[in-house]
Parts: sequence; structure tokens; C-alpha cells
Amino acid sequence: MKFLFDNCISPNIVNALRELEGRGHELVALRERFQANTPDPDWIRALGTEGDWIIISGDPRISRGKAEKAAWLESGLTAFFCGDAWQNRRLMVQASELLGWWDDIVDFSKSAPRGVGFLMEFRTKKPVQIYPDSGRKKRKS
Repeated sequence: MKFLFDNCISPNIVNALRELEGRGHELVALRERFQANTPDPDWIRALGTEGDWIIISGDPRISRGKAEKAAWLESGLTAFFCGDAWQNRRLMVQASELLGWWDDIVDFSKSAPRGVGFLMEFRTKKPVQIYPDSGRKKRKS
């Protein structure tokens, strides 16, 4: 599976997770694929044309902002959004939370229909589905 982490998740966390992950998944920081200032709708649409990317976002506004949400829903990409408290946490706390969620993110990604959105809040055990599936076929692992 291919995971793209947006600019609200430090590339240092992506690098650490890449070293620890060990399952052969492709983990990419947004800045490794796009200019850092690329508007969210643009990179989301671009990923949508490439297929089965999974978005990991530290910016829950993507699931709520009009243009961002429209791009995400059009893309059909599965997405995991960190809660509103994410950006106010220190880097090591963010890293700890993301590592704690990682196995569930991978498991949910294997079985979730395309286009489903999940919210990951601090102090929750598992991602919570915030958008129902669109009736599309399940993703192949």
C-alpha cells in the first residue's frame, strides 16, 4: 500500500515510521512528491488519478473545508485525519500517537472501501469512521 503524509505531519515522523514499519509499504511525505506549498485540492486530485494512495493528514480541515473536501471526495482516496488537537502537540507526542495508531491504520486500509474517511483523536484506541463508504469495491492488499 502507498501512504502519503501531508505537510501537517513532520517528515521526521514519516522517516521514523518508514524505518520501523518493515512491511514494505510505501510511506511518502508530501514534500517528497509535491512542492511544499501545493494547495491541498491540487495534490489530492493528482493522487486520485494515480490510484490507491491512502492519505494520512494532520489537518482535519481537509475533511471539512469546501474545496478540500470536494477534492478528497472526488479522488475516492481513503483518508485518516488526525484530530484538531494534533497541531498543538509536541513532535514526540505526535510521533507516539501515530505509531500507536499505525497497525490499525494499515488494517483499516486493507479492508476499507475506497473513499472512506477516518478520524484519529488523541486518547482514542482506534480510528473512527467519519464518512461512510461510497459503495465501491474493497481495496486489494
